[in-house]
Amino acid sequence: MRPSVPPAENLLPECESALAAAEAFLAAAKRSVAERQAMTGTHEQGQFALHGLAWMATYVAALRQMVAWARRLDASGTIAELERLILRAAFGEYLAQLSGGIAMSQGEIVRPADLGIAPDAVSALATPAVRTLIETGNTEPVRTRIAHLIAGDADTFGNSGLEDETLLLMREQFRRFVADKIAPHAQAWHLADALIPDQVVGELAALGIFGLTVPETWGGAGLGKIAMCVVSETLSQGSLAVGSLGTRSEIAAELIRGGGTAAQQQTFLPKIASGAILPTAVFTEPNTGSDLGAVRTRAVRARSKDGRDVYRVTGAKTWATHAARADLMTLLVRTDTNEAGYKGLSMLLAEKPRGTAADPFPADGMRGSEIPVLGYRGMKEYEIAFDGFEVPADALLGGVEGQGFKQLMATFESARIQTASRAVGVAESALALALRYAQERVQFGRPILAFPRVSGKLAWMAVETMIARQLTYFAAREKDSGRRCDIEAGMAKLLAARTAWANADNAVQVHGGVGYALEFPVSRVLVDARILSIFEGAAEIQAHVIAKGLLEGRN
Repeated sequence: MRPSVPPAENLLPECESALAAAEAFLAAAKRSVAERQAMTGTHEQGQFALHGLAWMATYVAALRQMVAWARRLDASGTIAELERLILRAAFGEYLAQLSGGIAMSQGEIVRPADLGIAPDAVSALATPAVRTLIETGNTEPVRTRIAHLIAGDADTFGNSGLEDETLLLMREQFRRFVADKIAPHAQAWHLADALIPDQVVGELAALGIFGLTVPETWGGAGLGKIAMCVVSETLSQGSLAVGSLGTRSEIAAELIRGGGTAAQQQTFLPKIASGAILPTAVFTEPNTGSDLGAVRTRAVRARSKDGRDVYRVTGAKTWATHAARADLMTLLVRTDTNEAGYKGLSMLLAEKPRGTAADPFPADGMRGSEIPVLGYRGMKEYEIAFDGFEVPADALLGGVEGQGFKQLMATFESARIQTASRAVGVAESALALALRYAQERVQFGRPILAFPRVSGKLAWMAVETMIARQLTYFAAREKDSGRRCDIEAGMAKLLAARTAWANADNAVQVHGGVGYALEFPVSRVLVDARILSIFEGAAEIQAHVIAKGLLEGRN
């Protein structure tokens, strides 16, 4: 028997009314946290409340984008029952969590009282529209119907709202590539802890993934960040590592476009765009983590034995992804020890020979070793030690010392949007695997999809994947419009990374015991998903950046 769900006639007006109440609630939260911060004078005291504000703001921003998504679909006549139910469930659940408690992590629930929000502000949130959506939103009948609808078309999980024909064609092209070249092999690559084959890298280069956003002047496709999101998301549905291959090229190209000299742009951008050069980002150091101002690796101006002007690099770096196979390091170093913190940092475009398994770093003055990891395999992680490694002086990005941190900061928005899109892809991969298994696995005489605790998990996975996608697409559109979007990018990454982990965890639960077996791809998706809330800025760092921006009035 088809479950009963509420009629759809008043859904969009109800959501817009509820959104207005949520916006007012968020404004009250900002005032309360700002008053607390003014009393303490630091962002470290009251950190739980500060980060809770970031999560509340992320939820409200997500609901705002879900309304915008639904409005666009409604205007084009493409909104259907599934999209309306996704919207209803999203509002019902997030509104309930705003007033009742948001899980910042598995063991940290932030509630209005933690932010000092007055009881009358909490009461004011409970408008008729909010109450209706909470009561009729993420309910068992709604979840059951969503599960039924996605089971009938497991390739879509809802209309993503892409209206550009080029983007739709691009997504379809990469879906075929994933189905043919990635999905059949990804688990074997993971289990063997092997590099993604050179042939696959070459085929992806031919498809243009390394130059998606590089201007046509330098041999790229000249597309925007929304195209980057579509490609990264689609490839990550097959393999997070494959979906991440373009990340270092994206970062390097943006560094060089934004801060490089004309000669550096002409030298490197065409080769990065074509895939002739594979870059690696070499920023992080042992014991520094996200505190890039504490970078200690030195670069001293000197003369080489053959009379060239060079920088001699000395120090240690860690978590250098794909570094052995890379040809170019974007290397963050300290060129001025008299300047503390960020001011003495510079960026070098340090070329290096490609390594092999036997000799990963065949260059004078550097050596390295692999860091074995749980997941995110296919490119490998390395520690690198520099001892007099020479870089030509004209490899200084922009030709002026002391600009490294500023240059790097300019790439953070794109990097975090790209990471959010990868997380959306992993989230959808987990959903697809869980749904397929739930349809095939028979227990007690019927597929386990028929059981509400299973179908309910799958339905919410579909809902939150769409929420994360719309927030990510919004951040990409903001970036493409030339607007500052560090807060939006941080929100997208914060929510998408949590969604990927939650989906992967639930997907393993749906699989039961076999989900814990290495032979099943869902085990790979689980360990891949775990890294997403750590790299490119840990979730706690994202929350801090978001909250500081909000209190500074930047959103």
